[in-house]
Amino acid sequence: MRIAVPREITPRETRVALVPETVARLIKSGFEVLVESGAGALSSFPDEAYREAGASIAPNEAAALASADLVVKVREPIAIPAGGHEADLVREGAVLIAFLGRDKNSDAATRLAARGVRAFSMEMVPRISRAQKMDALSSMSTVAGYKAALLGANALGRFYPLLMTAAGTIAPAHVFVLGAGVAGLQAIATSRRLGAVVEAFDVRPAVREEVQSLGGTFIAAELVSESAVDKGGYAKALGADQEERVRQVIAEHLKHTDVAITTAMIPGRKAPVMITAAMVKDMKPGSAIVDIAADMGGNCELTRPGETIVVNGVSVLGPLNLAASLPTHASQMYSRNVAALVVHLAKDGKLNLDFADEITRESCITGAPQPAPEMAAARSGA
Repeated sequence: MRIAVPREITPRETRVALVPETVARLIKSGFEVLVESGAGALSSFPDEAYREAGASIAPNEAAALASADLVVKVREPIAIPAGGHEADLVREGAVLIAFLGRDKNSDAATRLAARGVRAFSMEMVPRISRAQKMDALSSMSTVAGYKAALLGANALGRFYPLLMTAAGTIAPAHVFVLGAGVAGLQAIATSRRLGAVVEAFDVRPAVREEVQSLGGTFIAAELVSESAVDKGGYAKALGADQEERVRQVIAEHLKHTDVAITTAMIPGRKAPVMITAAMVKDMKPGSAIVDIAADMGGNCELTRPGETIVVNGVSVLGPLNLAASLPTHASQMYSRNVAALVVHLAKDGKLNLDFADEITRESCITGAPQPAPEMAAARSGA
């Protein structure tokens, strides 16, 4: 079975789907791997490293994909600047794995479906214990949370830690993390390692102990609710009354915050606004907001995705695709997630797509057999 690894052409995408270390393991397991020349260059993985791992090098994307049984990418197929579309290069009847989103009617999904390609979206891998090794969303959130803490420290015109100096004592910075999922917890841990005093808030009660275990202070515990958690462990949209109460608490804490890091996202929906323009106006001059949710519209009302603006002396950062800013380790983590899914989908080096299996069924967004009416009714709770 041949696996192809093309070079990512999405603007500012620096990651690669498989790194040499993972390629070597897959080849040892009976797979053949073909890597487009330069695919790992921006992640610091040169062609020679892939050759040493046992992979073959293809001169371009068309050559890499032409005979591939399975294509692994980071981002969804897009239009090629010179003409054509990446999806049209995937061999008919092949399998593709990438971050494809949750929209089965997207342009990429539609094009792949038309070619009979069975496409598996890394966003759709179910959050169950045996799929943990395939959880690329958590991997990339770890990277994003870490980098967000560094961006916050860099944007702040003061030290993070408590310092005892000849010039007197320097008080520590106060960091406020909104959302204590994987990204939020990593932001807490990194900010604490840098020496900041950290507070955090999340509507999900289960994360309270995790925040405290990292040295953070969990605030407004009275506002958390099991009703705010969906079956996958993600936060759900709040009701209007609860949302207003949460905003009041956030507004009070922002007044003494030096750096706010926002991470609240709801799968498949626009990010909820948790910091309003009025709240920003009340923040201290010189403070900063790092909005990890900028890719999904932002948690701050003033966020401009991809830009940094200053409003009333407060810097509002809207970084996009933070995982790509640390491409070496982001690629390494993603590669391991992808390889785990590949091994799940294939036995003895051959595809074995069992759609009775939850992981296979739920992550496939094109080409999956339609469930029988009675099974569909059971899943929907009818």
